[in-house]
Amino acid sequence: MIALPHAHGGPPLRARMRVAPEDFVVDELQDITPDGEGEHAWLVVRKRGANTDWVARELARFAGVALMDVGYAGLKDRHAVTTQAFSVYLPGRASPDWQQLGLEGVDVVAHSRHGRKLKRGALRGNRFRIMLRDAAGDRASAADVLASIVARGVPNYFGEQRFGLGGANVERAERMFGGQRVDRKLRSLLLSAARSQLFNAVLAERVRRACWDRGLAGEVWSLAGSRSWFGPEPSSAALDARLASADIHPSGPLWGRGALPCADEARDLEEAVCATYETLRTGLERAGLEQERRALRLMPQALRWDWLEEDALRLEFELPPGAYATVVLREVADWTEANAAA
Repeated sequence: MIALPHAHGGPPLRARMRVAPEDFVVDELQDITPDGEGEHAWLVVRKRGANTDWVARELARFAGVALMDVGYAGLKDRHAVTTQAFSVYLPGRASPDWQQLGLEGVDVVAHSRHGRKLKRGALRGNRFRIMLRDAAGDRASAADVLASIVARGVPNYFGEQRFGLGGANVERAERMFGGQRVDRKLRSLLLSAARSQLFNAVLAERVRRACWDRGLAGEVWSLAGSRSWFGPEPSSAALDARLASADIHPSGPLWGRGALPCADEARDLEEAVCATYETLRTGLERAGLEQERRALRLMPQALRWDWLEEDALRLEFELPPGAYATVVLREVADWTEANAAA
């Protein structure tokens, strides 16, 4: 695994996380409101200690449909209490009695109908409520770090769960690129791990150079709240104002075929860092992926914190899709998990 430098001076606290599932609460923020009609049942499901894929399989079994007929926007942590939407394709059929689902730790808290399947990535974001227990350290410094996060954000690293246990998926990706055959689902997972490794390496270098939250010459800018990007273009007061308001962020590479879109200092940095990962670079290009971009800066929204007990710190915040709560927490606390993330 790459050593990922911190942006706010290092975590001032030590703590334990996920002592109980209720210590890690995630609520999906949906933009879509079911219209009450259509061939898809839309469910809001609250689950405790349950894997999203497993819930999808059980919904398919209960409704008597194929797994491909069940949709959800994204995977949620297993060792947590999470609320998320699912859709179930039921053409010409009434919905079953969802209250009879009978899964331990799983409750259908609302249901309706809609005309479309819920697709991956179709969400506004996620709201987190996280408890850090047995927290020890400098509370005043922790408050300073949290205030700095509100003002400046955090590096938008891919979290450890992206890379598999002990980061093994990067090594597996290298073996795949060397000719080892894998099935299609694993191939997609390993391609994502390889891309994430290169992105994290570039971001780590920009954190070390203290330029992760500001533009370099030749910067390509990521538009907040979207996958769109633009540039490079000359520095201007207008760009500076958009950066300060978090309307745009510096971006880094999601590696693929073609030339890097950035230029000058930004391109030189990315090429120098990624040159040390020739196997991953070449493998991603041969796999047919195209160059894309991801924001280097992550701005948690509605960040609040309070000490419920002498050693229990509660944090609440919202993140956009594809962002990891753990990259926020790591700036505040050096934490250990009572349970490994799903």
